[in-house]
Amino acid sequence: MKPLLLSFLLASTAVLASAADKASLTGPWQVHISISGTDKDQSCTFTQTNNDLTGSCSSDQGAVNINGNVDDKKVNWTYKSEYEGSPITVKYQGTLDSENKIAGNVNVEEFGAEGDFTATRSK
Repeated sequence: MKPLLLSFLLASTAVLASAADKASLTGPWQVHISISGTDKDQSCTFTQTNNDLTGSCSSDQGAVNINGNVDDKKVNWTYKSEYEGSPITVKYQGTLDSENKIAGNVNVEEFGAEGDFTATRSK
């Protein structure tokens, strides 16, 4: 009986340690974007539920709702907006560099414009 209990306790500890290693992205983030020589900043609030990422981002051009996912260290999200009256889709594809930083590429499909972004967790 004792070896069985010990095995169970060790397995439970491993599962809890694994869950603790995966930091949630839930909370406020500052996102800096650089596309085609233009830099912009956004304030985002992410909510991570399992692998799903939702939330909103706001800038001087207004607020948008985001949808995305988290797969290990890969973080992706998308939103729809407007630019000079035309609808646009903005896609972010990044890597979680640490529990407080995401960096990667941003793409505006309709204009074929690409750039970089860095997101840092707000304190």
